[in-house]
Amino acid sequence: MFEQMVFAAKKAFISGEFQAGQAFPSVRTLAAELKVHPNTALKVVQHLIQEGFLESRPGIGTVVAALPEAREADRKRLLQQEVEQLVVEAMRVGVSVDQVVEAVRAQWSRIEKRS
Repeated sequence: MFEQMVFAAKKAFISGEFQAGQAFPSVRTLAAELKVHPNTALKVVQHLIQEGFLESRPGIGTVVAALPEAREADRKRLLQQEVEQLVVEAMRVGVSVDQVVEAVRAQWSRIEKRS
């Protein structure tokens, strides 16, 4: 659940659903809306702060930060783990490399248009 929540938040930041400076839901609100334990919501918020997607501002609360610069480690992780998983799953269900590339391009375009 933690990883799914982090992924969903990052997707919302990258797609422009949340803008820099916008208030982010409190841990209590996040837990209630997503029907998760408050400790899970807290871990997600702390993780997003640590990665630079959120900022904690005294007297204001948690707000969306400007998108952080991608680190080299993030690029390597993307290429080594997520792409490998995509290829394995595509091969498992019989999808061609051309279909995978087209699906990635289409998804890239959808997200890019939102931002």
